[in-house]
Amino acid sequence: MSLEIQINNDIKQAMLAKKKDELEALRAIKSAILLLKTSKDAVDGQVPESVEISTLQKLVKQRRETADIYIQQSRQDLADVELFQASIIERYLPKQMSREELETALKAIMSEVGATSPRDMGKVMGVASKRFAGQADNKVVSEIVKNLLAQ
Repeated sequence: MSLEIQINNDIKQAMLAKKKDELEALRAIKSAILLLKTSKDAVDGQVPESVEISTLQKLVKQRRETADIYIQQSRQDLADVELFQASIIERYLPKQMSREELETALKAIMSEVGATSPRDMGKVMGVASKRFAGQADNKVVSEIVKNLLAQ
């Protein structure tokens, strides 16, 4: 089932259950998908799954950053709303890899591309960002790669 159909079904369920907060998050996802359908990434009105996933990751990241700002400004009530929406959006993302799984996979990639020093970070990140698309945050991946190459 495509993401758009799944979101539409979930919107109907949330409306019937009168879940106002969840409905708000689902409508944000639907809005982003509709914008994608008119973007240059769309082919005949269809958006590739990889683009959908990266868009959902951006939405989650935006919600988390906004929540951090609200927390810094002592507005926990607003931060809770943003974090709740981020949790709803995360339901539609693939399962995220744990830090241990990432380290193991990155060590394999490093031996695969022959990376031995911090200068080889670009090689490793190029392969890793394609392989872990949607399953890991590139910021976390780059942090782990830096640590592994510095050893």
